[in-house]
Amino acid sequence: MPQAWLQRGALARLLWPLSLLYGALAALRRGFYRQGLLRTERVGVPVVIVGNVIAGGSGKTPVVMAVVRHLEARGLRTGVVSRGYGRSTRDCREVQEDSDPAEVGDEPALIHRATGVPVFVARRRIEAARALLARHPATQVIVSDDGLQHLALGRDLEICVFDDRGVGNGWLLPAGLLREPWPRRCDLVLHTGDRPAFAGFRARRTLADYALRHDGSRVPLASLAGRQLIAVAAIAKPEVFFQMLRAHGLALAQSIALPDHDDFSRWQPPADTGQVLLCTEKDAVKLWRRTPAALAVPLVFEPEPGFFAALDAKLSSNDGHQAA
Repeated sequence: MPQAWLQRGALARLLWPLSLLYGALAALRRGFYRQGLLRTERVGVPVVIVGNVIAGGSGKTPVVMAVVRHLEARGLRTGVVSRGYGRSTRDCREVQEDSDPAEVGDEPALIHRATGVPVFVARRRIEAARALLARHPATQVIVSDDGLQHLALGRDLEICVFDDRGVGNGWLLPAGLLREPWPRRCDLVLHTGDRPAFAGFRARRTLADYALRHDGSRVPLASLAGRQLIAVAAIAKPEVFFQMLRAHGLALAQSIALPDHDDFSRWQPPADTGQVLLCTEKDAVKLWRRTPAALAVPLVFEPEPGFFAALDAKLSSNDGHQAA
């Protein structure tokens, strides 16, 4: 299906009538919010939505972490809300240091571990935002991991993230990869890929020159050259991770791609204790619980400087929500 979303081929054309129905239902829902039949609620602090209009992973989580670190560096107490995609629970809860990623979601677990800010998950992000502010009333800004289409949560700034797929064939689901029509109004567009399809800010993605042990200590990647290396990834684009490892001069004896958000319950780690297992930070929050010897290689995500300047300007310009 993903390849069908990139071109207007036979399968996409067959599904096109369903995309019209999808679009009509989505437009009806947006209309209900505009007319007040469905309610959008504000929570009293600025809310930044980091989301996308395309299906599948586009690099939102690194953007969330980059935005959080930037706001924290400005001295703004920041919290994060998320649905917690793929979690086994349905309640509203705070992500703790020892939270099981299966219960809170792997991405919220990673965001909390990597940034240290409060993170709450709930099926409805508005509930997560209320709970976060009740528990951490000093919070000054809330960043929502995904949620462009969660219109119940009022927002002050929307960041729309795209990868190299752009808008695909330009059609809505299920004939294309669009969740809603594009172009649409948003405050900032950020491209996480190497070949932006249209105007917007760009970001540079590289791997760190070190890997992290379970205890947080670092291992220089250069020290792994010549070792028997196995790489595993359960992310949207695992091959990109493998290519980035090879670009660091690491020869992979084996590269294992698993479905995005896989919980590793059916995957057996290598029995050979002489082999080094490499993974992404997102996978490490799950993998370390059963294979603590695995090494996580962090992603270094650097939006161009103008992106943060625009973010600060737009946050400060919101009437009644001065974040500076």
